[in-house]
This record gives sequence, structure tokens and C-alpha cells, in this order.
Amino acid sequence: MNKSKILVPLGKKSYEVTIEAGIRKKISEELFKIGVKNNRKILVISNKEISDLYIEEFLKNLKDNNYQVQIFLIKSGELHKNLETLSEIYNFAFEFGLDRNSLIIALGGGIVGDITGLAAATWLRGIEYIQIPTTLLSMVDSSVGGKTAVNHPKGKNLIGAFHQPKAVFIDPETLKTLPKREFNAGMAEVIKYGVIKDKELFEFLENEKNKNKIINLENEYLIKIINSSIKTKSHIVSKDEQEHGIRAILNYGHSFGHVIENLCGYGEFLHGEAISIGMKIAGKIALEKGLWSNEEFIRQDNIITSYSLPNKIPKINKKEVITILMGDKKVRDGKMRFILPKGIGEVDIYDDIVESLFLKYFS
Repeated sequence: MNKSKILVPLGKKSYEVTIEAGIRKKISEELFKIGVKNNRKILVISNKEISDLYIEEFLKNLKDNNYQVQIFLIKSGELHKNLETLSEIYNFAFEFGLDRNSLIIALGGGIVGDITGLAAATWLRGIEYIQIPTTLLSMVDSSVGGKTAVNHPKGKNLIGAFHQPKAVFIDPETLKTLPKREFNAGMAEVIKYGVIKDKELFEFLENEKNKNKIINLENEYLIKIINSSIKTKSHIVSKDEQEHGIRAILNYGHSFGHVIENLCGYGEFLHGEAISIGMKIAGKIALEKGLWSNEEFIRQDNIITSYSLPNKIPKINKKEVITILMGDKKVRDGKMRFILPKGIGEVDIYDDIVESLFLKYFS
């Protein structure tokens, strides 16, 4: 598999995700295919790390094809995924003269994609944007589905909107410059898809030969796991775009993951690392409730550690755990809702989990 296209079917808001090695190098050609005409103003949002690697070639391709382009670099890290950074983007957009016919491109990881999406959703009440994710985590998760957000001091992604991109272009070659720890963190989301909906993907990831090919960043294997992950997400998003029901299962491991990110301090754990621990906790709860077998719990634990992800639960104050969980976006009518596995490839949503069942895992 050298190229893949996946439709995210959302009626008038439908779009395609294209996965192809080297696609970033011919961005103008791809834009023209989806109706982005020359002379349109394009604001590219990225960060210094990505800019240093790709931006010169990227901007040259756009300018050589008569697009009016400016770039704005945001500061890296969760600490800067906030309203202050969003305001800086607005200021730059105003100075550039970004109008309703303009386009914003997110070139970077999940933080760049999330904040760019929110800027596009809210600038002039909404303009078109495109996702070009450069990390595994953003490729398989945040770039698809239209969730956009910034953090609030009281919680992660509390300020946001649903705003679908016009297209998503994924170049697996960018993963070759990704720090190993970042790549491993992205694998947590891939494993998540295997647990929630794709037993075949889970078994593919378990296979030792496949694992070595993935870890060695062979394009064919990267495209395979990215393609499988996005197909699952596309299917779920098409049924429940704004998370009123089934889409919540995409948050498997995330409730406790967000607790860990928040209470351990952003940066102590990468998002995917926190999610892997969150999956461990959800798996333990499911085991105690008899939802899945000890063998399945061990398989999840083994696959997490085999991709060099953490699964040891950090020491966290129990009262603070409840505070963060009650502020979670998945709370409905004052009840905490948890995504728990019923087996490899199947999960469900539960709102009857007593606090004592999970608080004992924290100090």
C-alpha cells in the first residue's frame, strides 16, 4: 500500500483524507484538485520545530503556484495551547487581511492542528482550513473528525468547536524526523483503535514482524496502520459528528489520561503516554467488573509495553482525581461516563462506575 484515500462522509461537510509518502512536496497540486484556486490568501500555522524541517520547500511550492502565503509560528507545547495564542493568530490574520475566501493550513502536530482548527472555526464566523499532520498521534486522531480546541486552566480542551477540515493530507515520511518518544506516544492512539473497534488491527500490531516494520518506519506498514485507524474514526464520526453518543468511544483511555496530564503537569507525560496509562486503568476496571478476560487484559498490557509506552499509574491525590473527572466533557447530568472494554475490538459506555472502584489505583 503506497497511497490511500479515505472519505469522511458527513453530507455537505464530507472530505477526503489522503495518505501518501511525499504528498507535502506537491501541496499546490493537491489544493488545486480540491478547488482551492490560485491567488487565494493562505495562512500557514506551524511551530519552529516543523518550520525548520519543512517550511521553506512547502512555502516555495505554494508561492510558485501563485498562492498568497504567510506563515505564523506558534510556541510549542500544551502550555501555549490557550486563548492567548489564539488571540495572537487573530491579530496576524487581521494584519494579513484574511477574508472569508481565504484558507488556513495547519502544518504540525496535534497542538498546531487543534488551535488552527479553532482559529478557522471562529475567524469571521468560520473559514476553510486544511490539516497536514506531522506526528503519528495527529495523523490517526486529532486531524480527522473536526474537533478543535484550546486548553483552559481548569481543564484540557474545554474551549472549542466542531469545525471539519476541507481536506487532510498525511505524509508518513514526516514521521522519520519525529523523536522516538513522540512516535511511541502516537502508537497509543493506534492501539486504542484496535481495542475499541478493530480486532484485526490489534492482532496486526501484536505480530512481531509487523511491529519491527512499524518501529523501523517502513512506509507501507505506516500507511497500513494509519489507514486502518482513520477508517475506524471516519466510520464513527460519520454516525455521531458532535459526540452525542457512539463517538465517545474514541475517548477510550482519555478520561484518566487527561487526569494524569493535568495533575502531573503538562509535559511530564506526552498525551499518548497518558492515554496508555488511562487504557491500563480502564482495562483494570473492566477486569474487575467481569467485562473482559484476564487474558485480554494482559494482551493489552503487553502491547502497550511492547511499543515502549508507560503503564505504571503515577501517584496522584484522590480528591483531585474526582475534581478533574467531574470537569470532563464526557460527564452527563452529573454522572461520570467511562469507556470500558468488553473484549479486544469492542467497548461500551458506562455511567455506573463507583468511585471506590478506580480511586484505589491512586495514592
